[in-house]
Amino acid sequence: MKYDWTLFLSGLEDLDIHLSHRQMEQFEQYYDLLIETNQKMNLTAITAWEDVVRKHFIDSLSLVTAVEAEDISRLIDVGTGAGFPGIPLKIAFPEMEITLFDSLGKRVQFLQAVIDALQLKKIKAIHARAEDLAQDKKYRERYDVCVSRAVAQLSVLAEYCLPFVEEGGLFIAYKGQDVTQECKKSEGAVETLGGIMADVLLFDLPDSDIEHSLVVIEKESHTPKQYPRKAGLPEKRPLS
Repeated sequence: MKYDWTLFLSGLEDLDIHLSHRQMEQFEQYYDLLIETNQKMNLTAITAWEDVVRKHFIDSLSLVTAVEAEDISRLIDVGTGAGFPGIPLKIAFPEMEITLFDSLGKRVQFLQAVIDALQLKKIKAIHARAEDLAQDKKYRERYDVCVSRAVAQLSVLAEYCLPFVEEGGLFIAYKGQDVTQECKKSEGAVETLGGIMADVLLFDLPDSDIEHSLVVIEKESHTPKQYPRKAGLPEKRPLS
């Protein structure tokens, strides 16, 4: 192992996650590929090993504070970017069936390169927009969990993400520290889309004063067919 794993192991212990030597190697490979590719295209502004461990790897894995990993069979990561949280979840929990998608083709090429290099199974990376993919019968309301770390207002994210979640499933949004007002403003939109605000869980990143939130939304009923709306509309005219 090339890097100091102290911080990572401490974070994993806090989350009660146990990794094999092979899984640790996969995280190391992922980091190396991320940094190498980041020199050619903008994947992340966070590049130091400990910062990636804290703000990308452990943050991604904090999902287990909201839902038991063994209870997730099919997960979709909306607007995955450089693969967070989907790839760390896949490495840590190889039995999960995971779909990653992003609207930028070059990022999807990077994700596929990671999948191939790490020899990950039951995971696919798709180049698509949420507005289109969510209307595809192969993906619409087919997942028990949808996650997103994308930067957007919760009402906008809900319109993109809830259509992928089956009834009884969960949409979990990774957010910053104070989301109280954002959650209140999004309640109507979430209800329109078939969901209900279930919980907001706070999570402290290891060895830092950074606090993140996981907003948990339960899918109670089918999302009306007209959602998500055409490209641009969710951002220009958010549901209320």
